[in-house]
Amino acid sequence: MSGAYRSFAHRVDIDVPVQRVWRAFTDSRLLEKWTARGATVSPRENGSLRVVFGAIEHDSHIDVLTVPQRMRLILMPTRGMPAGEAAIVEDFLFERLSPKAAAVRLLSSGVPSAPVWVTYYLQKRRHWELALTRLKVFLEKGLDEQPPAPRY
Repeated sequence: MSGAYRSFAHRVDIDVPVQRVWRAFTDSRLLEKWTARGATVSPRENGSLRVVFGAIEHDSHIDVLTVPQRMRLILMPTRGMPAGEAAIVEDFLFERLSPKAAAVRLLSSGVPSAPVWVTYYLQKRRHWELALTRLKVFLEKGLDEQPPAPRY
């Protein structure tokens, strides 16, 4: 199956303005609350987004950033990723559905279909599906608008 690749698309509709969804992706403090502890983002073209979901590490280069519509990530080789040549792209599209609702679409492509990549692909897909569901709950409950807890 040389030359064949896997891809997937996932959409989540969220009942908050698109600006809040965008901020949850581009503010490291918020990103780590709905993805994983230690998640970071440098929201600019040639910036980076880094998230570790268990054994799956996403260390990504931000290739395209169109505020507040699109963030395209090129995944860098990391631990947990099988050895080999792969140009994995994760394209997040943010759509305003109404003044108080938005959609997030994840289009992921470029994962080789070779058997050695199956576990990585399935784990990555599942982690993003769960994270985007957490994002929906996080934003719709207004947890992004709560002041940070005081540190003593």
